[in-house]
Amino acid sequence: AHSVEGPPASTTKLGYPPPKEMASRRVLLGLLALPAAAVGTVSSLTFDVAAAKNRPVSKVITLLKDMMKQLEKEAEEDEEIYDKMACWCETNDKEKTKSIADAEARIEDLTTKIEELTAAS
Repeated sequence: AHSVEGPPASTTKLGYPPPKEMASRRVLLGLLALPAAAVGTVSSLTFDVAAAKNRPVSKVITLLKDMMKQLEKEAEEDEEIYDKMACWCETNDKEKTKSIADAEARIEDLTTKIEELTAAS
């Protein structure tokens, strides 16, 4: 039996390290890049909100949230339109059914009248 082996567990299909491993490498490189003079000082990590909003993943998440809001809004509008159309169809159906029945009765009356007048002449 042949076994199909993918990339090693420590890499993705394209041969890159998995995201968690890449992140830990970035942190390690960041720590190694600290200047020797700053080793004795206390540093505080900061979170840049503007940079976080500009990340591709954040943009995609924001886009998906906006799409979800738009879909919910459109669903409400569609439901209102459906309710109006269903009411119109029901009302229109009743009116048309009555109109057809009246017209058929009139046709029968006229047919009978034509037969009577034809027989009388």
